[in-house]
Amino acid sequence: MERIYNKLVRDKIPNIIKEKKETPVVKILGDDEYKEALEKKLYEEYQEVIEESGEDRVEELADMLEIIKALAKLENKTLDDVIEIANKKVDKRGAFEEKIFLEKVIE
Repeated sequence: MERIYNKLVRDKIPNIIKEKKETPVVKILGDDEYKEALEKKLYEEYQEVIEESGEDRVEELADMLEIIKALAKLENKTLDDVIEIANKKVDKRGAFEEKIFLEKVIE
């Protein structure tokens, strides 16, 4: 029996599959394919975050964070760089803590 995935997986997944006495069929992506696969994976994880709650949601957020780290690395940045930029944006524009929902602006 075959299960088709056609998606980016974490680095240790092939070995985990082998430990279960199954055979993973993999390929190593080129840079452009890798970026596209990361973007698709980010969207997949986003959908899972929306669907989950509690600890399951936190797990999915952790997955998103790992993808964000990988995407940042493609831009020659680190997660710390991304967090620093996020903090600067908080200083300049605020965060989302006050739950403000802008309905409209009247000129």
